[in-house]
Amino acid sequence: GYRNSGRIYRKNLYGIQKQTCIYHRRRVLVLFVQLIKYGLVGGMSTFIHIAIASLYIYLVHENIYIANALGFTIAFAFSYTVQSLYVFKHALDPFKLLKYFTVQFGALVVALESSNILSLENLYIQTVIISILLPIFTFMIHKIWTFKETEDTQNYAGK
Repeated sequence: GYRNSGRIYRKNLYGIQKQTCIYHRRRVLVLFVQLIKYGLVGGMSTFIHIAIASLYIYLVHENIYIANALGFTIAFAFSYTVQSLYVFKHALDPFKLLKYFTVQFGALVVALESSNILSLENLYIQTVIISILLPIFTFMIHKIWTFKETEDTQNYAGK
């Protein structure tokens, strides 16, 4: 009796541990893929911003502020839409849009302030460091706060 139940218990415990390990590996892989998608969409958004602003300057010959505001607005709309639907698998929502904007605006402020604080000799290296770290931090904030998973979002992602 006791030996058999001990063996069964160990087998079940091992099975549970193995399943848990597979589950965590899968979650890490999903998170990594999601981070890559987030970066790709961010890169596309940057390209859209530059392309729209450049096109506006070329065609209209107006000031750079209007060009950048237009480029930012179109790139932001693209970014929020694709990050919501494709990367985080959430429905579009005005409250999430406000949260998304808050995080992105906060990232801009952090980038500007960290440029002042970091002050490395080589400005290019400083820019690269900020450009790599900032998207990772904004991804984590969006994952934890803006696009926090709930039962509703898990149902939406499964559809």
